[in-house]
Amino acid sequence: MLQFLFGGKNYVGPVKEVLTPAEGQERCRVLDLGTGGGFCNGIFIPPPSPHQKYRAIDLADEFPEAEVIGVDLAPVQPREVPENCTFELCDLDQWFLPYPTGHFDVVHARFMHTGIENYPRFLDEIARMLRPGGLVILIEPDSEPIADGKTATELTRSGQPSGMRGWFALWEAYRQCLRDKGVDVNIPPELPNLVSATGDFDRIVFQEGNIPIGFWPKDPVALSIGQLAWMNYDIMLPALKPLFLSTGMRDWEAKKLIEEAHQDLYYPLVRPSTRLHIVHAIRKA
Repeated sequence: MLQFLFGGKNYVGPVKEVLTPAEGQERCRVLDLGTGGGFCNGIFIPPPSPHQKYRAIDLADEFPEAEVIGVDLAPVQPREVPENCTFELCDLDQWFLPYPTGHFDVVHARFMHTGIENYPRFLDEIARMLRPGGLVILIEPDSEPIADGKTATELTRSGQPSGMRGWFALWEAYRQCLRDKGVDVNIPPELPNLVSATGDFDRIVFQEGNIPIGFWPKDPVALSIGQLAWMNYDIMLPALKPLFLSTGMRDWEAKKLIEEAHQDLYYPLVRPSTRLHIVHAIRKA
């Protein structure tokens, strides 16, 4: 889905520039954090099937002279792995990550913040692991839903009904569950400020990507993105039930919440979408 958004690539930013070694430079290294699938802040990212590629493999194929390491908490099981790509198990929500200082040319972290207790500290670790001139790429989806281009907060302020009350209710419950578990749901829109606050990066570039949900876009590329997003949400909604129950919601309440959100997904009265927050930046010398 994101490859459609990124024009066929699995990344954004000056990756080619950074991964083109100077004469006499040793092999470039890429660290892909959270390389597998999972539930990530309102978007379900299924792990690739044996016939699909992990993004670490895509990077390894595109940059055969680079060493690519994909890291996740759960095992990954790709069918074929290029020689310059390896996968490792690691809990990324820890104070110090087991990688050397200044070791990597590119560090990529996508859909991570719901699993990181202290995101500013996580950014400090990324800065530590990057060489001067190295590139960080961060992509986090916003969990606040959008209808006809407006968030729930904006619709409430203007007094306009959302047209998808069940959908909005589910995502507000989801955000509250994250808060109850200590997750800062405001990390995605704050990414550029957080990266700047480290003091370790310059050339900070912030982008927002709109992800349509469903079959309403007229543009063929946007329609393809919307269809894929719709299928992901269709799979993901029922799987949120254990999360709701874990924070004290009663079974019938969780079931009703999911059913009403599903109804809105199948029969939307407005154009639903969600938003990606994207930052890439260069490690200071």
